[in-house]
Amino acid sequence: MAEIRPLSDFPTGDRSGIRYILTDIDDTLTTHGRLTAAAYAALERLQAAGFRVIPITGRPAGWCDMIARFWPVDAIVGENGALAMRYDRDARRMHRTFFQSEAGRAAARRKLAALADTILHAVPGTALASDQQYRECDLAIDFCEDVPPLPRAAVDRIVALFEQAGATAKVSSIHVNGWFGDWDKLAMTRRLFAEAWGVDLDAVRGQVVFAGDSPNDAPMFGFFPHSVGVANVRPFLDRIATPPAYVSEGEGGAGFVELAAALLAARP
Repeated sequence: MAEIRPLSDFPTGDRSGIRYILTDIDDTLTTHGRLTAAAYAALERLQAAGFRVIPITGRPAGWCDMIARFWPVDAIVGENGALAMRYDRDARRMHRTFFQSEAGRAAARRKLAALADTILHAVPGTALASDQQYRECDLAIDFCEDVPPLPRAAVDRIVALFEQAGATAKVSSIHVNGWFGDWDKLAMTRRLFAEAWGVDLDAVRGQVVFAGDSPNDAPMFGFFPHSVGVANVRPFLDRIATPPAYVSEGEGGAGFVELAAALLAARP
């Protein structure tokens, strides 16, 4: 495994070239399940300074609609890449992009509902994520958000049950998310950049920083040379093939605030 450098080693020259800030939400922006005032203020400062700020999350479509409308962000990718939303404040119009058609999403939800019963029965202590009713494309199984934390073996069993059914499964810091489809966070981010701003993500990858904390962020850590894990990523490093380039001192939102300060300090 490559050595992870402290965030303080992020060169000023590289930081000064950043134009896009992509960030996970749970346990990256949030701290112990709450969005702190400091983390929210960091988002606001970054956007005011001219950065494009885009959360990349496993959270559901219903939450994404609210975040795109009310947070100081330029767009959001949700449900681990199943969808993207961008709110045009001047036109008062929400732009929504989905990987699957409406009919495809409906068919997948029927299969996922049956799979949910199987998983909840097979892995005691699990529950449907409290935000499941707001999801369009995936099934989220809670293993520590609103239930007592389950051991790693139970999380692995949830993943195995998804995969045995032919679904993709990704582990976040709180849920195992499963879906019938071939998207991930990176694939939808690539599509969002092209459709929203006419930007080829490959061409600007050096202008992007990504912040995350868990295995479902692996495609992003692997693609972006300027990737940052908040400190609580460390327990998951054995599950992330390509770790982040840098790690913050603080956990969760405090780590994101560190990153924001470092980027603002280097802003031309």
